[in-house]
Amino acid sequence: MRTIVHRHLGKVVAGAAMAVAGTAALVAITLPGTAGADESGGAAGGASARQAAQGQAGAVPPGVVEQAPAEGRRGTGSDPLTDDEMTRAEQAALDPGLLGAGRNVDGGRGPQRLGAQLAAPAAGELDDPRAPRRADVTFYDYRDDTVVTKTVNLDTGKVEHTGTQHGVQPPASREENTEAARILIADPLGAGLRADYRDATGKQLTAPGQLLLDSMVYRASPGAQPAVLDQCGEHRCVRLFPKIGNGAWIDARSLVIDLSARKVGKLGA
Repeated sequence: MRTIVHRHLGKVVAGAAMAVAGTAALVAITLPGTAGADESGGAAGGASARQAAQGQAGAVPPGVVEQAPAEGRRGTGSDPLTDDEMTRAEQAALDPGLLGAGRNVDGGRGPQRLGAQLAAPAAGELDDPRAPRRADVTFYDYRDDTVVTKTVNLDTGKVEHTGTQHGVQPPASREENTEAARILIADPLGAGLRADYRDATGKQLTAPGQLLLDSMVYRASPGAQPAVLDQCGEHRCVRLFPKIGNGAWIDARSLVIDLSARKVGKLGA
């Protein structure tokens, strides 16, 4: 684990050196005609001035950053959901029963929100320009390891369909990645992660906010993992890919965090 971090850090340093070299080259290119700028109009000075003028005439003008157009409250057709539509859909989907009984990744009240996206139109509405827009809002309920998807009609604000699935594992949310890192940092199996972070930064790793996090859902295969991870797939389990801000990736691929049981296991152990 620590060897890979140092190897990656070497690549980062090499990349930084290339960036510096590239910057120096860019400076040389974007300052045409400076050699001979102190000449008093001789042949060399005149040629340099003409080259500078030609270079400036053919130069690409600087880019202009324009403000993005204001987003409306409602989208149309197959447009992605607007922020307002997402908020309304989530509020409609999170009914009192689900809010009261469900549990999120850290054991709090209500299921864990995974995301919302535009729902596919019904079969009879494919060519209907007046068809209502709908949103599929997905939650993970840690109370019983269930994926709950609610389809909300954005015109009426009503839930038109509710689906529940067991053994289905959508990609983890940012909140789940954060909680997985918190569990790993506190676990004895997180010692290598903590040591790598200290070697790379000279600081102690104590909180998920010190890392940039990505993840992949892990499913158990017969005999492929320690017994502590045998329920992964029914349980919500992830492998983390932590990165030091402006720094290297840390190889934690052998470690799996069972978010449902709040335990860590090591593959190949």
